[in-house]
Amino acid sequence: MEKLKSDIFLLSSTIRYVALYRKKELIFSERPDLKSASGSESDKYEELLVNPVLLKLANQRGDIDCGGAEFIIVGYGNFLQLIIDRPDGHISIAFEKSENPLEYIQAIKELIVSNAF
Repeated sequence: MEKLKSDIFLLSSTIRYVALYRKKELIFSERPDLKSASGSESDKYEELLVNPVLLKLANQRGDIDCGGAEFIIVGYGNFLQLIIDRPDGHISIAFEKSENPLEYIQAIKELIVSNAF
C-alpha cells in the first residue's frame, strides 16, 4: 500500500493528502508543506467512519437505477476530496481547490491496477 500511496502523490503537486483503507488497515499521509491542513486525528476518523458511510449511501442509491457508484467528490472549504470505492475499502485523495480531481481518475485507476489494490 505504501507504493501506491507514493505513486499517487507523484501524479500532481496539487495532491494534499492520500489515504488507503483496505481490509481494516489504514495508512495516510499529507504533503509536509500544507497550509490549512486538517488534524491527523480527524483525518483518521474521516477515513474510518465518514468516507465508508458516504460510499455506502452512494452505492445503495447508485445500485437502484444509476449503474452503481465509482467515486464521490466532496467540496470542503480548503480542498476537494476524491473518494474511490474499492471492494475491500477505499482510496481517499485530497486536492487543492484549484485542481479538478476528475482529470486524475484514469491515472489513479491505472495505478490501482498496477499496484493490485
